[in-house]
Amino acid sequence: MSQDTTTTDRAAVSRTSGKVRDIYDLGDRLALVSTDRISAFDQILPTLIPNKGRILHAMSLFWFKHLSIFPNHFISDDANILREALHQKTLDPQYLGRTMIVHKLKIAPIECIVRGYLSGSAWQTYQKTQSVCGIALPPGLTECSQLPAPIFTPSTKAESGQHDVNVSLKKMTDIIQEWVGNSILGLAIAIELQESSLAAYRQASEYALKQGIIIADTKFEWGLHKGNLTLADEVLTPDSSRFWPADQYQPGHSQPSFDKQYVRDWLTQEAKWDQHSRPPQLPDQIIAQTIAKYEEAYRRLTGQSPSL
Repeated sequence: MSQDTTTTDRAAVSRTSGKVRDIYDLGDRLALVSTDRISAFDQILPTLIPNKGRILHAMSLFWFKHLSIFPNHFISDDANILREALHQKTLDPQYLGRTMIVHKLKIAPIECIVRGYLSGSAWQTYQKTQSVCGIALPPGLTECSQLPAPIFTPSTKAESGQHDVNVSLKKMTDIIQEWVGNSILGLAIAIELQESSLAAYRQASEYALKQGIIIADTKFEWGLHKGNLTLADEVLTPDSSRFWPADQYQPGHSQPSFDKQYVRDWLTQEAKWDQHSRPPQLPDQIIAQTIAKYEEAYRRLTGQSPSL
């Protein structure tokens, strides 16, 4: 991540830039700004997707409310609160509709991935081992098959430009135990991470299916706030999930999607990008169709058009 300092009217606020977010440190809180950057294969692409950040911001807020049984880090996205938090006399319009004030958490060093369908890297692994992250799966599954039950497949968190690495549940438990510095507490947190991720996926996927969307898989981020496991970052967006139209679902091949798989496919199939060199610029058509897919996902899930 890169880091700089943004000078405001009364103070200097430290800013860290991640793949698709700018993070302002406010002491015991953070301001998270969802930018229009897009990443693929763990690299930031050089092309912006206009209004993407606003859709991801709005979708995360929707899911925070829908998954209200799980504590989350959201505090507010009120313009006046943002203005005061960022020490601005008048809030810069660039923050509106894409910025939230959140509790500062101790973030777990694990990507909590839940899969309900066999796709992506899980499909590639299954073809070689008939398992995913050490979890044995039935024989005879095809690409995009629905799994008998959702599975929890954690991975490490990689730095920008590096790839996450899938790990077994035992390895994840070891990482969490080392993270908290207590084997008993670490084991309890590891179990809670798995159970909470699976429960959140089930609740979200059942709702989404009624709206005509299959959530094939998703990635959750959790942290500790006052000792309690708390949902953080973006939740169930097209950037962190695979969304498929339920009425077009046919296992045995890749599926049409409402997520950035469309961009990944263009990069690998059309642009022939090797994932190691500098990423290519996205053509206007790919930009337009990508934002249209994000907007359609938001409309289907929430029943409303995004406010852009």
